[in-house]
Amino acid sequence: MEYIVSARKYRPMTFSSVVGQSALTTTLKNAVKSGKLAHAFLFCGPRGVGKTTCARIFAKTINCEHITADGEACNECESCRAFNEQRSLNIFELDAASNNSVENIKTLMEQTRIPPQIGRYKVFIIDEVHMLTTQAFNAFLKTLEEPPSYVIFILATTEKHKILPTIISRCQIYDFERMDVPHIVGHLKMVAEKEGIGYDEESLSLIAEKADGGMRDALSIFDQCVSFCGGTLSYDKVVSNLNVLVSDNYFDIVDLSLANKVADVMVLLNTIINNGFDGGQLINGLASHIRNVMMAKDPATLPLLEMSDRQKARYGEQAKKCPPKFLYQALRYCNECDINYRQSSNKRLLVELTLIEIAQVTQDDGAGAGRPRKSLKSLFKKLVASGQNKSAAQVAATGQQSQRPSQTATASPAPATTTSGTRQETATASTSQTSSTPPATTIRRPTPGMRPKGLGMFKQMEAEKEEKGQQKEEVEITNKEEDTKFGQDDLAREWLGMCNRMMKPLPGLAPRLKNITPRITQYPNIEIVVDNQQLLDQLTQFKARIRKTMAIYLHNGNINFNIRLAEADEIKPMLSKRELFDKLSKENQAIDLLRKQLELELT
Repeated sequence: MEYIVSARKYRPMTFSSVVGQSALTTTLKNAVKSGKLAHAFLFCGPRGVGKTTCARIFAKTINCEHITADGEACNECESCRAFNEQRSLNIFELDAASNNSVENIKTLMEQTRIPPQIGRYKVFIIDEVHMLTTQAFNAFLKTLEEPPSYVIFILATTEKHKILPTIISRCQIYDFERMDVPHIVGHLKMVAEKEGIGYDEESLSLIAEKADGGMRDALSIFDQCVSFCGGTLSYDKVVSNLNVLVSDNYFDIVDLSLANKVADVMVLLNTIINNGFDGGQLINGLASHIRNVMMAKDPATLPLLEMSDRQKARYGEQAKKCPPKFLYQALRYCNECDINYRQSSNKRLLVELTLIEIAQVTQDDGAGAGRPRKSLKSLFKKLVASGQNKSAAQVAATGQQSQRPSQTATASPAPATTTSGTRQETATASTSQTSSTPPATTIRRPTPGMRPKGLGMFKQMEAEKEEKGQQKEEVEITNKEEDTKFGQDDLAREWLGMCNRMMKPLPGLAPRLKNITPRITQYPNIEIVVDNQQLLDQLTQFKARIRKTMAIYLHNGNINFNIRLAEADEIKPMLSKRELFDKLSKENQAIDLLRKQLELELT
């Protein structure tokens, strides 16, 4: 017997068997019962949610000779049997992905001139209609606007924004939604029972989550898992087959973080990465998990969790142990890590730092509310214990080495500044303390130059300054006697050079500065306009160093910088490629004429 995949074998044949689109199917059935049918319909939505299936059911129903009381096809008349046996002459399907030329549309238009031989309507279903060329759309436009009374067009697409507005305005639009997990699980249960396949609730929920709202994808994954499991679905085998990160890992990370067991979190992270999972995937999954825990804290938001009752109960148990402050902070850390992950040169270090910060949220270190910690508790107790066993000679040698000024990378694009003197004094003070304190105190914090770049960098710098009792650093101009004239072009050139030199020490800030164009207001005063408060705070922190750097490279020690927020009318919107092309075409009609002559399209 020929094998048929579940997505085809269990494809709905009636409106009532369509899953997860009750509002749309009810509207279509009411239109059929009342006889108020539009001449063109547009079905749009994600893949695998039933657009083409509903189009076929609708085409069969409007030609049915004995429509039921609830607006369904009878499946017994000649028209229904011809459609079910794929020999109907009144329903035509066109795949616009492979038949998108003007000739294909003209051939289709020729078919509209012939009235139906059996039934009342001739239905044309055009799938992936957004793939038609502009010329094909234009050839189709007139017929779509005024078709014969017996012709109905049903257009289906996954990318509604690519269709010409003139086409959309002539259609009734039906937006199909992604299916939620309970609907998909219910349909998979029906398929499993009819096929005699054993299953558990967690396995089907995992398949539904992996499908991301598409029933066709869910049935394809279901068939794959059934083949792997040998006829009976089990959670462990489904996880192994789909290569997904088990939710138990997220539960363990949260439990260990609540207990401040950073070392255990690091070991778990290493195990996850060694199993072939990406650090970014872990952070995204952890953020979703923490969000679910937050939703489980309140009975009003508990229905937002699309999962089985057993999983909801487990989330509820962990939600009772998590204070709101921990959940908010953990979500913020995960979001910051996700933002900085792609541009980070050491992705694993960024993930490790994020998990360490999450594990320190509930740590009671005596810091005031809303203030950064002045010190972190020892993260790895074994490391501290090994440090306590050092001999006095090793401690003395360490103290001597700490007296040497460390050559660390400063957070500035300018040459070395007076901060080295402050660090040298700090290192000397720590040396004098070493001789009168136990060996355990010789374990020192990493120097600022050793800190990871990116996530939380500015907060670490502020906390470090507060710990050392430093005031806001002032950088002196060393070339005040120079007064070389410079213009806007000179300023732009040296600004770009400074940004390029900043790429290595400040990879997050430098690209943002490249998008800023400083301008000379009243020579030698320079104005910098930024569009958000966060960037304004960062530039204010580095204002003195930027001024010194530009003074050196412009050979003018009298320059001054004024940084301010942009006014509402100064902020220019970012244009997409399509919007930018449309703007240029309006300004210069020759561009649009060239596009038409070369038959080009902007993808």
